[in-house]
Amino acid sequence: MHPRNVWQALSGPRYLLSSWPWRSAGYLLSGAAAGVVVLVPVTLAVVLGGALSLVAVGLPLLALTALTGIPVGAMERARLRLMGRAALPGPHRRPAEPGLWSWLTFRYREPATWRELAYALLLATVLWPLDALALAACVAVPLSLMSTPAVMHVYGNGEEARVVKEWTVTGRPEAVAVAAVGLVLLALGGYFLGPLAGARAALTRLLILDRDDGPGDRVTELTRSRMRLVDAFEAERRRIERDLHDGAQQRIVALTMTLGLARLDAPPGPLADQLTKAHQEAGQALAELRELIHGIHPKVLADYGLEAAVCDAADRSTTPVDLDLALPGRFPEAVEAAAYFVVREALANIAKHSGASRAEVSGGHAAGRLFLEIRDDGRGGARTGGGTGLTGLADRVSVLDGRLALSSPTGGPTLLRVEIPCEWTDRSA
Repeated sequence: MHPRNVWQALSGPRYLLSSWPWRSAGYLLSGAAAGVVVLVPVTLAVVLGGALSLVAVGLPLLALTALTGIPVGAMERARLRLMGRAALPGPHRRPAEPGLWSWLTFRYREPATWRELAYALLLATVLWPLDALALAACVAVPLSLMSTPAVMHVYGNGEEARVVKEWTVTGRPEAVAVAAVGLVLLALGGYFLGPLAGARAALTRLLILDRDDGPGDRVTELTRSRMRLVDAFEAERRRIERDLHDGAQQRIVALTMTLGLARLDAPPGPLADQLTKAHQEAGQALAELRELIHGIHPKVLADYGLEAAVCDAADRSTTPVDLDLALPGRFPEAVEAAAYFVVREALANIAKHSGASRAEVSGGHAAGRLFLEIRDDGRGGARTGGGTGLTGLADRVSVLDGRLALSSPTGGPTLLRVEIPCEWTDRSA
């Protein structure tokens, strides 16, 4: 089995013949080079920012220094592939809003940004010298010993050579013996490089990879994804409504007019009766289609807002409805759609199941929350569980971080209250 990391390779007998010693050396060599590269800009930014901190330009320079860890983190995640890791995902999440300012503020609030900055400082001050020292001891010194015969031949006229600039070797047999020692040390160094590089990679993963910054971030991301799904759902709803309105409805209108003209031109008899029946069926289909379009996304909701749409739903209800709405303006489209369909479904349930003689819809906006209450004087006994339509309404409201509360004792009355956090806007300006 092909080893997936250096630790698995070390346990095998063919470690020195595999690519892992060279990959380990390459990882430490690239780490030393990266540390030298990072050292210069980070040191300059910290020194200049600290020296100029009393001047206006110093603080922005220090603020930008905090972002230097982001490219360093990306580089380190790419280097980890040398140690047997596939492409690793970054810990940074996408800002909710576009634009440079949103990106900057979002990055400064992320714990991953500060972890990567700490790693960049550690790399520039501590890690790269250790990488260089490990390479020098495990690779550079053995290679220098192994090159002793060649150095003696080229520079020492075949008589003597300096070894690691510390002692002199005289004679070819001694040079060959030193080269053999260098070969043994290189083999031993390969076994040392593997654990060193593996430990170094483990430290990097610990410091810069995403470690789940807590349930708060996950909840935030889940909330945003739910909101994107809601927006996509509403956009698809409006597209279906538009296609039905501009396509199928216009065709049925044309069919109705054609059947009406044909009925007028047909002589009295069975054919005229069939045309009359077909004309009536087409009229009923058109009425049902219009009602379906209205149910998908009523035009009054899109054009005039929630209050007008609730008034329209109350007018269409077979149960008399009293209204007491005090809505200050327009709300986000997803909020208006959810609130409207809660009211419409509640009024439909009142008409079908409650036996109420009257209902009331009230609502307003306070403390950053839209609230609606639907009351009726029916028999009560309504429940949100058991797969009823109220369960779907509660799920839809919960997507917007809202709450649906139901009070419906047996014998009535029934009160359904909905609260959705949102801010209103004045779209009439």
